[in-house]
Amino acid sequence: MGIINHLRILGLAGFIPVATVAADWRGAGPLYDDFSLTLASGHRKEILGPLFYLEQRESQLTWAIPPLTLAHTADPATESEEWDFAYPLLTYDRFGSQYHWQILQLWNVGGGENQGNTSDHRFSLFPFYFQQRSPIPSHNYTALVPLYGHLDHRFFRDEIDFTLFPLYSKTRKGDAVTRNMPYPFFHRRQGNGLEGWQLFPLVGHEHKIPTTRTNGFGDVSIVGGHDYKFVLWPFFHTTEAETGTTNATHLQALTFVYSLERSAQRESTSYGWPLGVTHTIDREKQYEEWGAPWPLVVFAHGPGKTTDRVWPFFSQAHTTNLTSDWYLWPVYKFNGFQGENYTRGRTRILFFLYSDVAEEDTAKHRKRQRVDFFPFYTRVREFDGSEHLHGLSILEPIFPNNKSLERDVSPLYTVWRSETNAKTGARSQSLLWNLYRRDTTPQSTRSSALFGLFQYQKNATNTRWRVFFIPFASPAPRPAAGN
Repeated sequence: MGIINHLRILGLAGFIPVATVAADWRGAGPLYDDFSLTLASGHRKEILGPLFYLEQRESQLTWAIPPLTLAHTADPATESEEWDFAYPLLTYDRFGSQYHWQILQLWNVGGGENQGNTSDHRFSLFPFYFQQRSPIPSHNYTALVPLYGHLDHRFFRDEIDFTLFPLYSKTRKGDAVTRNMPYPFFHRRQGNGLEGWQLFPLVGHEHKIPTTRTNGFGDVSIVGGHDYKFVLWPFFHTTEAETGTTNATHLQALTFVYSLERSAQRESTSYGWPLGVTHTIDREKQYEEWGAPWPLVVFAHGPGKTTDRVWPFFSQAHTTNLTSDWYLWPVYKFNGFQGENYTRGRTRILFFLYSDVAEEDTAKHRKRQRVDFFPFYTRVREFDGSEHLHGLSILEPIFPNNKSLERDVSPLYTVWRSETNAKTGARSQSLLWNLYRRDTTPQSTRSSALFGLFQYQKNATNTRWRVFFIPFASPAPRPAAGN
């Protein structure tokens, strides 16, 4: 589609002078600009600054109207498609045969072929109606809350049945079945070696004997049992956990008086729990810890853990591969991870005001860094050395790596953009939605400013200017003497 057709769609063709139409439109930003992408193979067209853009990035085609937060992306190579309507109000996502519609996560429609090679289709109007239809009748379910229904693999349960909820409900997770009458005050639980009941919050008891489990390789392992009791929850409860294993654990707590934990690997005692004095000896991780009150004031030392913390003044905590430091929380905070071939560190000041994430692939000697300084800029340096910087940066520091926000909303306030491709040597800079734009490669340079009134292009063979749409060219090179 030509530039005039694009502008006719927006009702603007009548405002463009004839002399301007005849000029080179590629540099008329922010009215219109058409330029090659710097960080990938493809082109991007922008019309009226942040109002509309069309981008072809390799096999992926995207168009968006940022003021309406309306966008569409399709990629035939990956069989994927995305729609955003007034994001995040309404979205549609498809990958292969899998699809998902949602309106504020309350109205959901989804389905497609799953790992079992069946095509299930789901519909929900949260929290009142849930439905699934499948070629396999046993996968079908319908639930009308609170009257009656059945659910599969929803709300962290394998199965849910209810009638006049909360008067009656039955849930299953694994082989444990829990019946509530009414929820959550009375329940009875049964399973493989499991039996329990509770009259919440007065009294409850649950007992499970040790059982065995066989994995896909035929290896048999022990699943520890437990014995749990409570009276006037949460004031008193006691648990015998991991019974039948080498790390059987005894836990007991009387709220505001004490809590204790005893096992072969760990001992911990608290007085005045949960905000009293806590002493822990961890034999497995090899450290001893004092907290008074835990977790506000903590001191731990040993090969497996070192912590010195007085909240909110300072904290220094280190394990064999993790680091967590902060000072005058939340003024300064650092979290780090040290793996065999990978390291990651994040420095933050006042939550989202400033964030610096540094990653390193030590095996391949590659580094990546992302810096967010709210609301001024976001700068990213990729593992291959390519760089991207844009400002303003209002939502990206709070919702990093949210592609819908970057696609639908960011163009509205991104007044400066700078990109560098380390592989090709291409660079670009853009100010005020291409009111000024400069693109360079090792072979050429292209600049434009003030709606294309000033344009400059240079390559290996010639140099051209346009000033108020009047073209100029550099003089032809003189022949060498003697030729």
